[in-house]
Amino acid sequence: MLPDWLIVVILGIIEGITEFIPVSSTGHLLVAEHWLGGQRTDLFNVVIQCGAVLAVLPLFRDRITMLLRWREPESRLLTLKILAAFFITGVGGMALKKLGYKLPEEYLPVAIALLVGGVAFILVEAALKGRHAADSISWPVVIAVAVGQLVAAVFPGASRSGSTIIFAMALGTGRVAATEFSFLVGIPTMLAAGALEIREGLKEGGHEQWGLLGLGFVVAAVVSFVAVKWLLRYVQTHTFVSFGIYRILFGLLLLGLFFAHR
Repeated sequence: MLPDWLIVVILGIIEGITEFIPVSSTGHLLVAEHWLGGQRTDLFNVVIQCGAVLAVLPLFRDRITMLLRWREPESRLLTLKILAAFFITGVGGMALKKLGYKLPEEYLPVAIALLVGGVAFILVEAALKGRHAADSISWPVVIAVAVGQLVAAVFPGASRSGSTIIFAMALGTGRVAATEFSFLVGIPTMLAAGALEIREGLKEGGHEQWGLLGLGFVVAAVVSFVAVKWLLRYVQTHTFVSFGIYRILFGLLLLGLFFAHR
């Protein structure tokens, strides 16, 4: 049995790598927690997710500065689009919560979502090959990104970044613009959801080891910063086909594990 601090470091690394890279942080954490000896609390998972999200803010400082220039029409329009996607996601998320929906903690739905997303990436990239992709974000793309976030909330393994990027690209948006907008919408969405979860977790008075919680937060933050910095450069010259292939292979592995334990 591994010591708790090492388990926390491993989970922090996994969260940092997979939170924004479109391969499903939920799926990877689910597998890791099972193999490392049981699941961590929801509060722990939310805290390390917030660490991963906060860490990427410096990478978008130029874009964030632009958004604050409200008087400029371009900045105002992009801000409105981000807020619109955030609002749609928030309303949908609250509806799911009122209905009592909770992500299933099983291999099968994660495996299926990984496989579907992997195939979708390959098909979308093939359809867009040689075609001119838009650098701007249209209003249909705004709605599609919001829907993509809700899809990820319903289907574990779909990947929030994966679903939103696929939907945006399927509507003709270039991969760089799709990736950036996905992240700009995802940052406030995940921080808001995380803040609510942390508040509820603290209200319930859970017995957390705050030192381990802080360690997981820091590890996830550092790894996420490096991973996102790499991804933003990667998508400028590469397609998402490799991620699609990885998702298919990982999904097949999970299917194998699911049937092996039946």
